[in-house]
Amino acid sequence: MASRLNGKVAIVTGGARGLGLGIATRFAAEGARVVIADIEATSAGAAARSLDADHCACDVTDRGSVQSLVDTVVERHGRLDIMVANAGIAGGAPFLELTDERWDDVIAVNLRGVFLCDQIAGRQFVQQGDSGGAIINTASILSARANPTTAAYSASKAGVVSLTHSAAAALGPYGVRVNAIGPGYIETQMTAGIRADDAMAQSVRDATVVGRFGVPSDIGDAAVFLASDEAAYITGHVLYVDGGWLLHRNPAGDQMQRATTAAL
Repeated sequence: MASRLNGKVAIVTGGARGLGLGIATRFAAEGARVVIADIEATSAGAAARSLDADHCACDVTDRGSVQSLVDTVVERHGRLDIMVANAGIAGGAPFLELTDERWDDVIAVNLRGVFLCDQIAGRQFVQQGDSGGAIINTASILSARANPTTAAYSASKAGVVSLTHSAAAALGPYGVRVNAIGPGYIETQMTAGIRADDAMAQSVRDATVVGRFGVPSDIGDAAVFLASDEAAYITGHVLYVDGGWLLHRNPAGDQMQRATTAAL
């Protein structure tokens, strides 16, 4: 069977660890030429070496940095085919204690960063003029559920969902598809505190239909599908990869949600 992304040039922001590294790993296995972009250049380089991939330092909150990333990738590899706007930060705080500074930081990375990646990659796809390109944004299950301790994070991810819809509508006439992935509780650094507490970890498993935390490759598999020709008729869609967590709704689950997201 041919590799599904053979020869495609893909950028993965926040690709040095966690979900981003899971996506980059699966892309590389499917034949893509992967460029790992991360604000931590040393970590990006180490991740790239482990995959025999390329890497670039990038601050997704800065337009010039994102433009330089795309320009550098096109200069090195001749084109761009896939942009994964994955870089993000957590922002847990009780609503009445959430500071302006924390709000601004989370929105800058999680929403402004996705906007810049989508717009600049979209312009590159249009400039290439061959009616193609795939953009994948990282949303979250918390874009679909209210929570008193994650106002900034949840708002940023809900914004990503809306932005995905708008970008899909704007870029569709040029043959560019824009979709999002909404991860559930995945075994990454962001959930390390939850997984270290036996009771909290079990509450997550109990509230997840398949009974386990996800792993980064679960997100990577979804990203491969959305980036591939198999998803050629899919755009403006949010694919929740959560083991059925969003299906679970009861008072115990709500209490678990408040407790576990407070640890983010």
